[in-house]
Amino acid sequence: MKIEHLGIAVKSLETSDNLFARLLGKENYKQEAVQREGVTTSFYQVGDSKIELLEATNAESPIAKFLDKKGEGIHHIAFGVEDISYEVERLKKEGFIFISEEPKEGADNKLVVFLHPKSTNGVLVELCQEKPLK
Repeated sequence: MKIEHLGIAVKSLETSDNLFARLLGKENYKQEAVQREGVTTSFYQVGDSKIELLEATNAESPIAKFLDKKGEGIHHIAFGVEDISYEVERLKKEGFIFISEEPKEGADNKLVVFLHPKSTNGVLVELCQEKPLK
């Protein structure tokens, strides 16, 4: 397991992309919409990990609700795993609670699941695995 990325909720990708490009000294490598989640993402490679900026595309998206409640800031930490189904089963046996146990397609060619913050000291944790090649 490794830290794959940190997700940061932002009000404006345009403003935040400008800020992070200046901060990191490079442009994002990808912007991607995830319609099902009502979010547009922007990714920056930082060493072996990434920063994912998340902007809501509608008022009902989880990011919009997060921004309304907490404002801009760190939304989640994502751990990269080799076998997401194995990790879900392993963590369920350890007593962790999942928002959804079924991996779904996420941004940046990943399969993802989220652990509920109630079982992870108030931190939203994402597990992500590279999608297999077809």
